[in-house]
Amino acid sequence: MAKNNIADNQSVNLIGVGTTIEGDITTNGDMRIDGSLTGSINVKGKLVIGVSGFVEGEIICQNADVSGTIKGKIGVSELLSLKASAKLSGDIITNKIAIEPGAAFSGSCSMGGVIKDIKGGTAEKQQLAEKTA
Repeated sequence: MAKNNIADNQSVNLIGVGTTIEGDITTNGDMRIDGSLTGSINVKGKLVIGVSGFVEGEIICQNADVSGTIKGKIGVSELLSLKASAKLSGDIITNKIAIEPGAAFSGSCSMGGVIKDIKGGTAEKQQLAEKTA
């Protein structure tokens, strides 16, 4: 049974070119999107959005490589990498970010300590800490 759990954590899910999905996706493995998704994504591993990939909705993941288009909020607990062909319209919350020349980004970006909001920390506690500091 332990082997099945390991396999689930290392699985790679693919939404291929020409595929359109409407709805929410949650996975413990990695995910690659080359098609279109309207809805939220919660990926415990790495999310890759290919050049033809399009996502409209909220994204939460551990790492992300974006070459396609995102419209919505993205929260990345480790590294967000925007490739030269990436187009992101929305807010970013991440620990680290890499943006290649040519990438387009419109929105706000929060880095560092704010990442606790993604993992279930409350914004109220953080605001209280900022006020008392």
